[in-house]
Amino acid sequence: MKPTFHTLNIKDIKKETADSVSIAFDIPENLKGDYSFIPGQYLTLKADIKGEDVRRSYSISSALSEGELRVAIKQVENGKFSTYACHELQAGQSMDVMTPQGGFKVETNAANANNYVFYAAGSGITPVLSMVRTILETESNSNVFLYYGNKTAELTIFKSELDALASKYSNFTLRYILSKEESGDANTNGRIDAAKCAHFYSAEIEGNEIKGVYACGPESMIDTIKDFYTSKGLKDKVHFELFTTPVAAADETSTEADDSVEVNAEVTVIIDDEEYSFPLATSGKDVLSAAQDVDADVPFSCKGGVCCTCRAKVMEGKVKMSLNFALEEDEVADGFVLTCQSHPITEKVVISFDEY
Repeated sequence: MKPTFHTLNIKDIKKETADSVSIAFDIPENLKGDYSFIPGQYLTLKADIKGEDVRRSYSISSALSEGELRVAIKQVENGKFSTYACHELQAGQSMDVMTPQGGFKVETNAANANNYVFYAAGSGITPVLSMVRTILETESNSNVFLYYGNKTAELTIFKSELDALASKYSNFTLRYILSKEESGDANTNGRIDAAKCAHFYSAEIEGNEIKGVYACGPESMIDTIKDFYTSKGLKDKVHFELFTTPVAAADETSTEADDSVEVNAEVTVIIDDEEYSFPLATSGKDVLSAAQDVDADVPFSCKGGVCCTCRAKVMEGKVKMSLNFALEEDEVADGFVLTCQSHPITEKVVISFDEY
């Protein structure tokens, strides 16, 4: 289904911690199918903030059983949208909300007997909570391990909900790791690092056949977890989602052409069966920005290669991506790209947002 914005009313806003809120939306009966989601997916929210169209993506924290659509937002320093959401939004207001998206997800089945390992830091708990709660409620024969890093217990988002799950389900192992609060145990103090991964793997996980390792948090944590599980021969089991735009550049991903080539291309973007064509040099703007310059109403959010809101398919020609922290290898192999990171490397390029 094509991602689409609808105007929804805010049902309620909860203060989760001193610097975070969660927001639930009312879903009209005729849109409930459009807003059905798989645990782990996110919503893109759009607001006019001081005359600027600001969009941000936030993960859904609700479990499937709750019949609710809720996201969590942590205020970040100088964050336009997070500051607006945490201090100005009120229940009863309306907001443009895109239908759910995202490949960081888990699909459950009552017949499963799996072992799932989760890592989260800060607001990275949001999609993880949705996945963990749904697994526990659906798969009674599965085991869930969660290692959750925060500064202090007081700043731990959804701590009461997680504690309640740990009390209710014997197949749920929950460990808090605090960087600015002394726990008396070196394994639960500090940040999630290679030593802690090794300790908990050896003490609690090793010997179980792992279905998947899911991590959501800052880039440094993700890299540590990927490296650790790669060393265990489990690289293909690791799934991750960044919650901030990376500061460091990633290796360029190309659609099988020479990255060093420089062309002046004719690019055509297709959206809602309409075509927008424009010239674009390899060293010029990204495809998304160039399409916006010719008034194409293309979807976007982070513009940093982290979410996949601007995902589209290359139908003709080739492009290179400067960053890709959202698409899986099979999606790239099928021709999908993040248009906010794409630059043409053939003289003609056709990209469609109508392919899913």
